[in-house]
Amino acid sequence: MKIITISREFGSGGRELGKRLADALGFSYYDKEIISAIAKESNFDEQYVEETLLRGLTPNYTLTFGHTFAFGPDPIMQNELKILNLQQEIIKELAKKGNCVMVGRTSGSILEEDYDPLKIFVYADLASKLDRCRSRADAGEHLTDRELEKKIRQIDEGRARHQRLFTDKKWGARENYHLCINTTGLEIKSIVPAVRDYALTWFDQRS
Repeated sequence: MKIITISREFGSGGRELGKRLADALGFSYYDKEIISAIAKESNFDEQYVEETLLRGLTPNYTLTFGHTFAFGPDPIMQNELKILNLQQEIIKELAKKGNCVMVGRTSGSILEEDYDPLKIFVYADLASKLDRCRSRADAGEHLTDRELEKKIRQIDEGRARHQRLFTDKKWGARENYHLCINTTGLEIKSIVPAVRDYALTWFDQRS
C-alpha cells in the first residue's frame, strides 16, 4: 500500500501539489471528500464539519491524544468528538482502498501506525502565501494584507491545535516529515515531477 499524506501551511499550494501528485502517480486523491463523508455519516452540515476540524475542540476542553475520543456531557463537545472519531474512521477506511494521496485532516498522524505513509509538509514565505490566496479568492472577498495575514495565521494555528489531539509530534516541525517543500516563488506544477520521483524512490526503498 502506497500512501502519501500532505500537511501544509494555508496558502502554500499544498492542496494543488497533492492533486497534481496524485494524478502524476495514478493514485486516488482525498481532500474535500473526507469532509463530505464525515458530514454524510454525522448528518452535520459540511461547513460545520470543516469549521470544527479547522478550529479544533471548543475552548476550555483539553484532551490527551489517543486513538478514540470519549464523549462528554456537553452537547457541543459531543458533536465535535463525533466528528473527530468519524474523521479517524473514514481516513482509515479510505486508506484501505489502495494507493492514495491525502491532504490535511491530520491524516499523517492517523495513518502512521498502520500504514507508514510518506509524509510531506508544504510551506512558503508570507508574501507567496498572500499572493496565492489572492489569486484564488472569491470575487467578493476583499481582505487587506493584515486581515489576510491574520486569517492565514489563525488557520495554521487551528491545524497545529488539531494535530495535537492525535499526536505529540509538532505540526510543521521538519523532523516529523519525510519531505518538506518550500514553494516560495515556485509554480506548483513545475515541481511535481521531482516530488513524484522522490515518492517512487522512497516507496521502492521501503519495499
